Amino acid sequence: MPELPEVETVMRGLEPVITGQRITCADIRRPDLRWPFPPDMSARLTGACVGRLWRRSKYILADLSTGETLIVHLGMSGRILISGQVQGEFHHPLTPTAKHDHVVLDFENGARITFNDPRRFGAMDLASSRDLARHRMLRNLGPEPLGNQFHEDYMEGAFKGRRTPVKSALLDQRLVAGLGNIYVCEALHRAGISPEKQAGRLTRPEIGRLVLAIVATLNDAIAAGGSSLRDFRHTDGELGYFQHEFRVYDQEGNPCLTPECAGIISRITQSGRSTFFCPQCQN
Repeated sequence: MPELPEVETVMRGLEPVITGQRITCADIRRPDLRWPFPPDMSARLTGACVGRLWRRSKYILADLSTGETLIVHLGMSGRILISGQVQGEFHHPLTPTAKHDHVVLDFENGARITFNDPRRFGAMDLASSRDLARHRMLRNLGPEPLGNQFHEDYMEGAFKGRRTPVKSALLDQRLVAGLGNIYVCEALHRAGISPEKQAGRLTRPEIGRLVLAIVATLNDAIAAGGSSLRDFRHTDGELGYFQHEFRVYDQEGNPCLTPECAGIISRITQSGRSTFFCPQCQN
């Protein structure tokens, strides 16, 4: 599933194309994805102008002139593609909709935004912008790891008394929004912290290193366009390449890249997910 860097990359690709633009046609080609679409979705989108485009956790959010916000989740295999002529700059020619193109939005500037999802684990919803924070998909999310509310003091309080492994704690979206398996493994390795250590037993210096490692890992991944594993591509169809910079994720049996460390990357299972780490320098 795309994690924060991949969703941020998609959002940044869409932002200059559709911000300030009016939706001239909303072609909703099925009644649902993971969940049913909201009632009258086509009519509620058609004619609306996109104001602010932003990201919350793993969701792309488009504030509309109608007072509603379009919520988009890519799921396991969802892709958003841009085609058409945009502000005099050629992107891709408009093409006939394909089998798994479930939502197609045409804009007044000639852009076409297509949501393609073969497995249909993605989701779309419309909600009042004023009440967005109380939406069921968003109301229990923790702070953004790239935001001002994410810092050592917050993490120290969030971890206090927790006996769960720090890897599992970081995947809890109620504690930190948007982190996923790949980037938690990578950040823990950068910080030199074992994924098996209880979150409540991390020292203040360890928490400080971890916060810095999370922010640095996410920023590096965003700069690289995210990680392309299986289905993920940018809005222009290109692949991200942060997977070429993985230190531990999917590197089982390879030498640790930490300077002067002779360890070998291992894999264990935590909460049904694969965890990759170096037993020698992560302790």
